[in-house]
Amino acid sequence: MDQPVSVPGPEMDRRVPRKKWRRALPLVLGGGLLAGVAGAWILLAPGGGAKAVDRKEIEISEARRAPFHDYVPVRGEVTPAQSVFVDSFEGGQVAALPVADGALVEAGTVIAVLSNPQLEREVRAREAEVMGRMSDVQGQLLNLQRSRADRQRELETARYERLRAERNLQVRKGLHDKGYVSDLELSTVQAEARFRKEQTEALESAIGRESGLAQRQSEEMLRTLEQLRGNLAAVRGSLDALNIRAPASGRLTAFTLQPGQTVKAGDRIGQVDTEGAYKLTALIDEFHLSRISLGQTASARLDGKAYQATVSRILPQVNEGRFRIELEFKGAAPPALRRGQTLDLEITMGDTRPALVLPNAPFVEATGGSWVFVLDKGGGRAERRAIRIGRRNPNDIEVLSGLRPGERVVTSSYDSFAKSNRLILR
Repeated sequence: MDQPVSVPGPEMDRRVPRKKWRRALPLVLGGGLLAGVAGAWILLAPGGGAKAVDRKEIEISEARRAPFHDYVPVRGEVTPAQSVFVDSFEGGQVAALPVADGALVEAGTVIAVLSNPQLEREVRAREAEVMGRMSDVQGQLLNLQRSRADRQRELETARYERLRAERNLQVRKGLHDKGYVSDLELSTVQAEARFRKEQTEALESAIGRESGLAQRQSEEMLRTLEQLRGNLAAVRGSLDALNIRAPASGRLTAFTLQPGQTVKAGDRIGQVDTEGAYKLTALIDEFHLSRISLGQTASARLDGKAYQATVSRILPQVNEGRFRIELEFKGAAPPALRRGQTLDLEITMGDTRPALVLPNAPFVEATGGSWVFVLDKGGGRAERRAIRIGRRNPNDIEVLSGLRPGERVVTSSYDSFAKSNRLILR
């Protein structure tokens, strides 16, 4: 039997209303998506937020308290304790080389002989000129001495004649008293005695005046003669300068002259190094310039034995980020040292004491030790944080502020994320 079919009527065409949350769902989903995208963009935007980093590509270290050994490692080069340079005082051609580079020489040893015919002629001419002037001065001095001798003989003669006249007067006066000599004869003898006396006194007075002048002239001539002798020695010395001598005892180095080579006055032709006495020179990073001082100790190991040295000189001029120091061995130096040999040194900068330390790792190159990335407790993020560092050695860096013991820090290179503020570790 057929069932009746329902026909829609007016009461069955009523619209069922839609729920409001269903209409808002697309807007909510769209807004959330936009917020997520915006948040991710903010987090990952260069320089302003975070950067995703693979955990396997970084190194993480823990800040810890440990004894800090305050030293600086350097490589010292062995150099002679003293080097004396050898320069040529005169120019010429190398005529002979009595010794070779590397030879042990004594002070004054002739190490090279130069030939300079023009200088030899000039020296001979100047030598003759000086000797001629010396001869003239010597002749003047001899004439002065002769003149003084003549005047002295003249005075002695006058004194003798005065003495004879006075004795004759005494004899004639006695005879006159007895009537044997006339008044006229006595008067003549008295006049002779007065003349001899006045003549002697005049000569003594003149010679006294002349003596001071003659003494001054003699002294001046002697000084001139001495100067001329010095000039003659200098003239001959310029010729002797063609024989180049070792200025000190030691080992002759950097001596590369060849026979026939032309050498100019003032040319450096080598040096003499002290034998058996050495010092060390080292280059140090300018970071340590303010902490290096004279007298600081350094240690070196060679063939399993420790040797001590002290900083003896500091050359503060910085060249390519480094400055130079010199060190002297304290006590016995290593045996059989050679110039140019290198030794590894550790210069003690301060006492060993506990400190909060981080590894001396590549992150310092990017930050200079002014900030680091510090991991949170969960280890999923690392935030940028300012710190302050102090001393450094090859292994550790002393942290003065900004970290606590046990905090973990990214210590690998920051080159790829140095401009980020935080890291997201995957």
